[in-house]
Amino acid sequence: MEVHAHAHTARKRWTHYLWEFIMLFLAVFCGFLAEYQLEHMIERDREESYVRSYIEDLKTDTAGINRSLKFFQQKMGRMDSLMQLLESGQLKGHENDLYFLARTLLRTSGFSSNDRTISQLKYSGSMRLIRNREAADSMMAYVKLTETETRHQEDEREERIVAGNIIAKIFDPFVFDKMVSLTSINRPANNPPLRSYDRDLQLDLAYCLHQLRGSNFIIQRRLLQLNLKATNLIELLEKKY
Repeated sequence: MEVHAHAHTARKRWTHYLWEFIMLFLAVFCGFLAEYQLEHMIERDREESYVRSYIEDLKTDTAGINRSLKFFQQKMGRMDSLMQLLESGQLKGHENDLYFLARTLLRTSGFSSNDRTISQLKYSGSMRLIRNREAADSMMAYVKLTETETRHQEDEREERIVAGNIIAKIFDPFVFDKMVSLTSINRPANNPPLRSYDRDLQLDLAYCLHQLRGSNFIIQRRLLQLNLKATNLIELLEKKY
Protein backbone atom coordinates (compact mmCIF):
# COMPACT_ATOMS: atom_id res chain seq x y z
CA MET A 1 0.00 0.00 0.00
CA GLU A 2 2.83 2.34 0.82
CA VAL A 3 4.58 1.65 -2.52
CA HIS A 4 1.35 2.25 -4.43
CA ALA A 5 0.76 5.59 -2.70
CA HIS A 6 4.32 6.67 -3.47
CA ALA A 7 3.90 5.90 -7.20
CA HIS A 8 0.62 7.79 -7.31
CA THR A 9 2.27 10.89 -5.80
CA ALA A 10 5.16 10.82 -8.33
CA ARG A 11 2.74 10.56 -11.26
CA LYS A 12 0.83 13.57 -9.98
CA ARG A 13 3.97 15.69 -9.77
CA TRP A 14 4.93 14.80 -13.35
CA THR A 15 1.63 16.04 -14.75
CA HIS A 16 1.91 19.13 -12.60
CA TYR A 17 5.26 20.02 -14.15
CA LEU A 18 3.98 19.25 -17.61
CA TRP A 19 1.08 21.66 -17.23
CA GLU A 20 3.41 24.30 -15.86
CA PHE A 21 5.62 23.94 -18.92
CA ILE A 22 2.64 24.16 -21.26
CA MET A 23 1.27 27.25 -19.53
CA LEU A 24 4.69 28.91 -19.58
CA PHE A 25 5.15 28.09 -23.25
CA LEU A 26 1.73 29.50 -24.10
CA ALA A 27 2.44 32.67 -22.11
CA VAL A 28 5.74 33.23 -23.93
CA PHE A 29 4.21 32.42 -27.30
CA CYS A 30 1.26 34.76 -26.75
CA GLY A 31 3.65 37.47 -25.61
CA PHE A 32 5.67 36.99 -28.79
CA LEU A 33 2.51 37.25 -30.91
CA ALA A 34 1.42 40.40 -29.09
CA GLU A 35 4.84 41.98 -29.54
CA TYR A 36 4.89 41.06 -33.22
CA GLN A 37 1.42 42.53 -33.71
CA LEU A 38 2.42 45.72 -31.88
CA GLU A 39 5.56 46.09 -33.99
CA HIS A 40 3.50 45.53 -37.12
CA MET A 41 1.04 48.25 -36.08
CA ILE A 42 3.88 50.66 -35.30
CA GLU A 43 5.47 50.10 -38.72
CA ARG A 44 2.09 50.54 -40.41
CA ASP A 45 1.61 53.83 -38.59
CA ARG A 46 5.12 54.94 -39.62
CA GLU A 47 4.42 53.97 -43.21
CA GLU A 48 1.23 56.03 -43.32
CA SER A 49 2.98 58.96 -41.63
CA TYR A 50 5.78 58.90 -44.22
CA VAL A 51 3.29 58.71 -47.08
CA ARG A 52 1.26 61.66 -45.78
CA SER A 53 4.45 63.68 -45.39
CA TYR A 54 5.58 62.73 -48.90
CA ILE A 55 2.23 63.79 -50.36
CA GLU A 56 2.73 67.23 -48.80
CA ASP A 57 6.22 67.37 -50.34
CA LEU A 58 4.74 66.56 -53.75
CA LYS A 59 2.17 69.32 -53.39
CA THR A 60 4.98 71.74 -52.60
CA ASP A 61 6.79 70.48 -55.70
CA THR A 62 3.82 71.04 -58.00
CA ALA A 63 3.51 74.63 -56.77
CA GLY A 64 7.22 75.21 -57.42
CA ILE A 65 7.03 73.54 -60.83
CA ASN A 66 4.19 75.80 -61.90
CA ARG A 67 6.12 78.91 -60.82
CA SER A 68 9.18 77.78 -62.75
CA LEU A 69 7.12 76.94 -65.83
CA LYS A 70 5.59 80.41 -65.82
CA PHE A 71 9.05 81.99 -65.50
CA PHE A 72 10.64 79.96 -68.30
CA GLN A 73 7.71 80.56 -70.65
CA GLN A 74 8.07 84.29 -70.10
CA LYS A 75 11.85 84.07 -70.49
CA MET A 76 11.51 82.15 -73.76
CA GLY A 77 9.45 85.02 -75.19
CA ARG A 78 12.08 87.54 -74.13
CA MET A 79 14.87 85.47 -75.67
CA ASP A 80 12.93 85.34 -78.94
CA SER A 81 12.66 89.15 -78.90
CA LEU A 82 16.38 89.56 -78.21
CA MET A 83 17.28 87.12 -80.98
CA GLN A 84 15.16 89.12 -83.46
CA LEU A 85 16.89 92.37 -82.51
CA LEU A 86 20.33 90.81 -82.85
CA GLU A 87 19.43 89.21 -86.17
CA SER A 88 18.27 92.55 -87.58
CA GLY A 89 21.58 94.20 -86.76
CA GLN A 90 19.69 97.45 -86.12
CA LEU A 91 20.56 97.98 -82.46
CA LYS A 92 20.65 101.75 -82.32
CA GLY A 93 17.31 103.15 -81.22
CA HIS A 94 16.42 99.89 -79.40
CA GLU A 95 18.88 100.15 -76.52
CA ASN A 96 16.12 100.26 -73.88
CA ASP A 97 14.84 96.87 -75.02
CA LEU A 98 18.34 95.45 -75.45
CA TYR A 99 19.43 96.38 -71.94
CA PHE A 100 16.27 94.95 -70.42
CA LEU A 101 16.30 91.71 -72.43
CA ALA A 102 20.02 91.10 -71.90
CA ARG A 103 19.81 91.68 -68.15
CA THR A 104 16.81 89.41 -67.68
CA LEU A 105 18.59 86.74 -69.72
CA LEU A 106 20.96 86.19 -66.80
CA ARG A 107 18.19 85.42 -64.33
CA THR A 108 16.59 82.05 -63.64
CA SER A 109 13.96 80.37 -61.51
CA GLY A 110 15.40 76.98 -60.81
CA PHE A 111 13.14 74.21 -59.52
CA SER A 112 14.37 72.29 -56.49
CA SER A 113 12.39 69.28 -55.33
CA ASN A 114 11.31 69.11 -51.69
CA ASP A 115 13.21 65.93 -50.74
CA ARG A 116 12.56 66.12 -46.98
CA THR A 117 10.63 62.86 -46.69
CA ILE A 118 12.29 60.84 -49.43
CA SER A 119 15.72 61.60 -47.93
CA GLN A 120 14.55 60.30 -44.55
CA LEU A 121 13.23 57.15 -46.18
CA LYS A 122 16.39 56.52 -48.18
CA TYR A 123 19.07 57.32 -45.62
CA SER A 124 17.37 55.70 -42.62
CA GLY A 125 16.66 52.48 -44.52
CA SER A 126 12.92 53.04 -44.12
CA MET A 127 11.96 52.56 -47.76
CA ARG A 128 11.14 48.97 -46.75
CA LEU A 129 8.18 50.40 -44.83
CA ILE A 130 6.48 51.33 -48.12
CA ARG A 131 4.93 47.92 -48.68
CA ASN A 132 2.93 48.76 -51.78
CA ARG A 133 5.34 47.99 -54.62
CA GLU A 134 3.61 50.22 -57.16
CA ALA A 135 3.81 53.18 -54.78
CA ALA A 136 7.48 52.56 -53.92
CA ASP A 137 8.49 52.20 -57.57
CA SER A 138 6.62 55.37 -58.53
CA MET A 139 8.28 57.31 -55.72
CA MET A 140 11.78 56.29 -56.86
CA ALA A 141 10.92 56.99 -60.52
CA TYR A 142 9.90 60.51 -59.53
CA VAL A 143 13.21 60.98 -57.70
CA LYS A 144 15.11 59.95 -60.84
CA LEU A 145 13.16 62.46 -62.89
CA THR A 146 13.96 65.29 -60.47
CA GLU A 147 17.65 64.38 -60.64
CA THR A 148 17.52 64.60 -64.44
CA GLU A 149 15.88 68.03 -64.23
CA THR A 150 18.60 69.20 -61.83
CA ARG A 151 21.30 68.21 -64.33
CA HIS A 152 19.55 70.16 -67.10
CA GLN A 153 19.38 73.22 -64.88
CA GLU A 154 23.09 72.92 -64.14
CA ASP A 155 23.83 72.84 -67.88
CA GLU A 156 21.66 75.93 -68.39
CA ARG A 157 23.52 77.72 -65.60
CA GLU A 158 26.86 77.13 -67.32
CA GLU A 159 25.43 78.51 -70.57
CA ARG A 160 24.22 81.64 -68.77
CA ILE A 161 27.73 82.18 -67.39
CA VAL A 162 29.16 82.08 -70.92
CA ALA A 163 26.46 84.49 -72.13
CA GLY A 164 27.18 86.78 -69.19
CA ASN A 165 30.82 87.12 -70.23
CA ILE A 166 29.75 88.33 -73.68
CA ILE A 167 27.04 90.60 -72.30
CA ALA A 168 29.67 92.29 -70.13
CA LYS A 169 31.53 93.32 -73.30
CA ILE A 170 28.44 94.73 -75.04
CA PHE A 171 26.55 96.54 -72.26
CA ASP A 172 27.42 99.32 -69.84
CA PRO A 173 27.53 97.85 -66.29
CA PHE A 174 26.57 101.20 -64.73
CA VAL A 175 23.30 101.16 -66.68
CA PHE A 176 22.64 97.62 -65.47
CA ASP A 177 23.31 98.70 -61.90
CA LYS A 178 20.63 101.41 -62.09
CA MET A 179 18.09 98.97 -63.55
CA VAL A 180 18.14 96.42 -60.74
CA SER A 181 15.98 96.73 -57.60
CA LEU A 182 15.25 94.28 -54.79
CA THR A 183 12.14 92.95 -56.51
CA SER A 184 12.54 93.54 -60.24
CA ILE A 185 14.59 94.62 -63.23
CA ASN A 186 13.42 97.92 -64.72
CA ARG A 187 13.94 99.20 -68.23
CA PRO A 188 16.40 102.10 -68.56
CA ALA A 189 15.23 105.43 -69.94
CA ASN A 190 16.32 107.38 -73.05
CA ASN A 191 18.08 104.51 -74.89
CA PRO A 192 21.49 104.69 -73.16
CA PRO A 193 24.32 103.71 -75.56
CA LEU A 194 25.80 100.25 -75.51
CA ARG A 195 29.37 99.67 -74.48
CA SER A 196 30.06 98.12 -77.88
CA TYR A 197 28.20 97.76 -81.16
CA ASP A 198 30.68 95.20 -82.48
CA ARG A 199 28.87 92.80 -84.84
CA ASP A 200 31.05 89.83 -83.92
CA LEU A 201 30.05 90.19 -80.25
CA GLN A 202 26.42 90.37 -81.32
CA LEU A 203 26.81 87.11 -83.20
CA ASP A 204 28.53 85.50 -80.21
CA LEU A 205 25.60 86.52 -78.03
CA ALA A 206 23.15 85.20 -80.62
CA TYR A 207 24.86 81.81 -80.48
CA CYS A 208 24.58 81.78 -76.68
CA LEU A 209 20.90 82.61 -77.09
CA HIS A 210 20.53 79.67 -79.44
CA GLN A 211 22.01 77.37 -76.80
CA LEU A 212 19.92 78.81 -74.00
CA ARG A 213 16.70 78.55 -75.95
CA GLY A 214 17.38 74.86 -76.50
CA SER A 215 18.12 74.31 -72.80
CA ASN A 216 15.04 76.24 -71.75
CA PHE A 217 12.89 74.15 -74.08
CA ILE A 218 14.24 70.95 -72.50
CA ILE A 219 13.75 72.32 -68.99
CA GLN A 220 10.13 73.23 -69.72
CA ARG A 221 9.45 69.80 -71.18
CA ARG A 222 10.96 68.10 -68.14
CA LEU A 223 8.99 70.34 -65.78
CA LEU A 224 5.76 69.39 -67.53
CA GLN A 225 6.68 65.70 -67.15
CA LEU A 226 7.49 66.25 -63.48
CA ASN A 227 4.21 68.04 -62.89
CA LEU A 228 2.24 65.19 -64.46
CA LYS A 229 4.27 62.59 -62.56
CA ALA A 230 3.80 64.37 -59.23
CA THR A 231 0.05 64.80 -59.80
CA ASN A 232 -0.41 61.13 -60.71
CA LEU A 233 1.72 60.04 -57.76
CA ILE A 234 -0.39 62.07 -55.34
CA GLU A 235 -3.52 60.40 -56.70
CA LEU A 236 -1.93 56.95 -56.41
CA LEU A 237 -0.77 57.44 -52.83
CA GLU A 238 -4.09 58.90 -51.70
CA LYS A 239 -5.86 55.93 -53.29
CA LYS A 240 -3.56 53.30 -51.73
CA TYR A 241 -3.33 54.92 -48.31
